[in-house]
Amino acid sequence: MAKPIVKAVLLSPQRELGAKPLLVVGPSLGTSTVLWTEAAALLGEEYDVIGWDLPGHGISPAATEGFSVAELADAVVDLVDSVSPGADFHYAGVSLGGATGLQLGIKHGDRLRSLSVQCSGARLGTPEGWLERAETVRAQGTPVMVQGSAQRWFAPGFMGRRPDTSSRLLHALRDADRFSYAFCCEALAGFDVRGQLAGITVPTQAIAGVEDTVAPPSFAEEVAAGINAGGGSAVAVALDGVAHLAPAEAPAVVAELMRDFMKENGR
Repeated sequence: MAKPIVKAVLLSPQRELGAKPLLVVGPSLGTSTVLWTEAAALLGEEYDVIGWDLPGHGISPAATEGFSVAELADAVVDLVDSVSPGADFHYAGVSLGGATGLQLGIKHGDRLRSLSVQCSGARLGTPEGWLERAETVRAQGTPVMVQGSAQRWFAPGFMGRRPDTSSRLLHALRDADRFSYAFCCEALAGFDVRGQLAGITVPTQAIAGVEDTVAPPSFAEEVAAGINAGGGSAVAVALDGVAHLAPAEAPAVVAELMRDFMKENGR
């Protein structure tokens, strides 16, 4: 196991970093920074928004060995330090990106101003399920996941309403490195921070889609309850008509929720 390398894309207008508060946004497995394009555009006048790609996805180099979700969080901190050394930042992530956010809260809470965990949870799926998926993708490649992911990612009717967005996201999955995707699956197989939520002190919002079968609203409620039980401050929000990729499915709603939360609770 080794800390991977992740690369970033600037999603807000080009300007000198530091003029605005820094917001770092993270992806769901199989996606890229495309997931955040619209929501980031709505936040880009008020925040410097940087989106990072998972290993072997988007612009990030492929992984050569396995890693944990905690090591992904370390890689995100290294990324921030490469563009703005020592800076504190707001963080928002979806699914695996949200799991990475929880690890940031646990291990690097002193660097966070606020945390938005979206379509995620303190544990996702089962170890057996993730290991089986890793084996399948190593053998057959990421295109084998396209049909199932299309069903899981989007609420009914979304692909018909927004074929451009859904197509770009599914192309990102198809183009992802199969071995890096498998390493991500194995990282999720080993991810379970339910017993560590009470250690998160950064203000946190947990956003879920009512139509999400991967991380339903009960997962967001569990995250918020676990953080609040430790004396932290967390709130859970459920969005109607949204499945597993909230920033792409409801960018205006997600951007507004994030903006309000960051302004009211960011430290």
